[in-house]
This record gives sequence, structure tokens and C-alpha cells, in this order.
Amino acid sequence: MSLETFPYGDHDLQTVTVARPYPAPASTENDTSYWVILIHGGAWRDPTQTATSYLTPALSILSSQQQLQSAITGIASISYRLSAHPSHRQDLSNISPTSDRTAKHPDHVADIQTALSFLEAKYNIGKRYVLAGHSCGATLAFQAVMKPLAPLTSNAGAGYEHPQAILGMAGIYNLRLLRDSHKDISAYQEFIEGAFGDDENVWDAVSPGVVGVDAWEEGRVVVLAHSDSDELCDVAQSEGMKQRLRGWEEGRSNGQRKVHLLSIEGKHDEAWEKGAELARAIVFTLSRL
Repeated sequence: MSLETFPYGDHDLQTVTVARPYPAPASTENDTSYWVILIHGGAWRDPTQTATSYLTPALSILSSQQQLQSAITGIASISYRLSAHPSHRQDLSNISPTSDRTAKHPDHVADIQTALSFLEAKYNIGKRYVLAGHSCGATLAFQAVMKPLAPLTSNAGAGYEHPQAILGMAGIYNLRLLRDSHKDISAYQEFIEGAFGDDENVWDAVSPGVVGVDAWEEGRVVVLAHSDSDELCDVAQSEGMKQRLRGWEEGRSNGQRKVHLLSIEGKHDEAWEKGAELARAIVFTLSRL
């Protein structure tokens, strides 16, 4: 597969890395394949988690499976602006504004929307794609289709269509619940405040597990993947999100919307670091479409 990285904004982190079969197949009106668009995690602030590090392990597995060549048009991985991290401090007086890590909500999700607009303009992906995010990347995937949050930028909204499926890997869906489940670990309060501030009403307003995605008309499939060995994000996040999606799932007749819980293996970051479980979850999601 060919691998290219494109800027979608002026900031160094506003890039999207695209993997496509080489040579790229000619598109047809009857094309039944899908794009897979990835959003990395890292608590909105970890600079060691990147679009390419999230993409590469799963890509090596997916590209080796010939039966997927007709199912996947391309795979894109989005990099977005990050919040400040206490273990990766920057001297803001000595760096360019295009490389700082000072993002605050809604910067993160606005970048996802702008990147989707870029991909639509370049590849005409329409709604034939799966939006797949890990941890806070799963939060961002659902926020991208939440009516109260879309559009957030002048480039978003009309610039792209919503996906037909969302895959959440070890996802964060309820910020207040996540903090309450880990009250004895200050880092949870810190990284949530770092991205969204200290107003817990704002936390609720941006939490997919609180607000829901009832306005996501294009959606057909949701997969919520979680490992019993996840040491950072407990299963209550996925179980609560499944309950919140019940109304959305029942909002279309004839069983045309489905929510699936998928059991995966490994610790929190092993789902993507080793590639196998992310690849398996992508194949599972595509099979349900």
C-alpha cells in the first residue's frame, strides 16, 4: 500500500496519514468498499501517541489479508492538536504557535471535523466509511456525529457526511463517570480538566454516553470493543454507552441499526500497539456493514 501524509491545517499536528492500495483501484458507481478512518487516543494530551503509531501495526495485518482488498478502499489516520501534558512540558516562549500543545475543547473535535472535510474533498468518501477511535479517540468519533457539537468549524458540517459505522476501542464515553470510577487517581481529574476545563456540566454536555447520538441518521453500526484486562478504562464506559444508544438503535425499523459489544484481549494500549485486536475489530465492524 502507498502511504502519504497531508496537512489539513496550519498546525504541525493537523495532518492525516493515508494508506491506499497501490496502484489505487478505479472507483465505480457500484463500489461496495469502505474507508476506515482512525483517531488515536492518549487522553487528549499524550504526544507519544500519534496517527502513524496508531495506524502502522494494524495496517501491516490488514494489508496482508487479500480478502480485505475488496472491502477497504483506504485507511486514514488523523492527527489533531493536543492539550498540555505535565510530563511533556513545552517552553511556549521559545516555540512556534504551530507546534504548541495548548488545545482546549472544542479544538480536538474541530480538528477531526476539518480532517474529515479534507478527506471528503480529496477522495469523495461520502458516508461509506468507518470512524474508529481508541480511548479518547472513541470519544472524538462519537462527538463528530453529536448534533450539539456539529459543526464546530467553518470547514465542517457541510464539508463531509457522517459515517455509516463507528468503532470505539476501549472508549471513554462518560467523563464524569470515568473520574468517579477512579477518584483515587488524580490523573483522571487532571487530564479531563486539561481538555475540557473544570465545569462538570461541560463534561456532561460533551459526553456521548450522556448526550447520545440520536441525530446520527446515517449510522448503521456501532461496535464497542473492550478488554477485561483494560487497566485504565473500565467496562462501565462501554456498558453505559450501549444503554444510551438503545433509543438510537431502535430509531430505525427492520433492524437496520445495531450496537455490538465486542470482547478484545490485552491491556488498554495493547489493543492498538500490537495491531491484531484493532485489525480484528475493524474486520468485525466491516462484516456487520
